[in-house]
This record gives sequence, structure tokens and C-alpha cells, in this order.
Amino acid sequence: MNKHKSIDHQLRATWQAVAKMYNEQALTHNSTMSTAFVLLNIDKENGTPSTALGPLMGMEPTSLSRILKSMEDKGAICREKNPDDGRSVIIKLTEYGKEMRKVSRGHVIQFNETIINNITERDLEGFFNVTTTINKLIAAKEIFMEVNNKAV
Repeated sequence: MNKHKSIDHQLRATWQAVAKMYNEQALTHNSTMSTAFVLLNIDKENGTPSTALGPLMGMEPTSLSRILKSMEDKGAICREKNPDDGRSVIIKLTEYGKEMRKVSRGHVIQFNETIINNITERDLEGFFNVTTTINKLIAAKEIFMEVNNKAV
């Protein structure tokens, strides 16, 4: 199969280009794309329980812990005891974190607007239909169902 006609190759290559673009932009703010992603997933008013953050972002706890430590060291977040569960903490944005969240949000909006302005509404709808179908097939474990049911 021609790699340029392979769906997974196009997804991977596109995501790598997007991640590189976001990381280059984040670097101008002494940050990373991962940090920006965390900032965007923390409730800006009430904070987010640390135990909910990983699943919310689809991130492993070890990776998230490192990012949170770095963000705390830079003064973007603080940790407070969870009043509903004394065993966990709420991750809250500091004023600096809120400012950085605004910057991150602005870059995401700019990316989306630029793409939307350069493709047709029909193509965008098709893109969302394709990605939704891929995610549904993966979630239902239908991609390798035939292979997994056969003795190899």
C-alpha cells in the first residue's frame, strides 16, 4: 500500500505536523504543547480534581505528574485539598496560569479559524465524519475483530 494513501500514515503525519507547530508556538512562551493542553483542560474557575485530569485528557498518570510538577514550579497552577475528598487535590490555575490559558486558547482558535477559512464546509464535515467513524470503530474494537477471532 502506498503510504500516502494510507489513512493511518496521513493521520500520524498530520498530527506530528500539528504537534510540532504547537510546540514551536509554545516555545515562544517558554512552554510546551502538553502544558497548554493541561491548561485548557483545567476548569478556570473551580479547578479540576487531579484524579479527573488524566482520564479527561487521555494521559498516563506518570506523564501528567511530570507536567503538573513543571507547571507548579513555573507558577501556573497550585494544588488545594479537595473539600469533597480529603485524599485527593484540586488543580487550580494561578493568575499566571489563567493568562497562559488565554494565550493557549487563542492559538487553538487561530488554528481552527485558519483551517476553516481554507477548506469548504463540506470537506470539514467529511473530516469530522471520518474521524468520528474511526473513533467509533476503534472503541467498538471492530478494526482487528476478524484477525483477533482467528487462530494465528
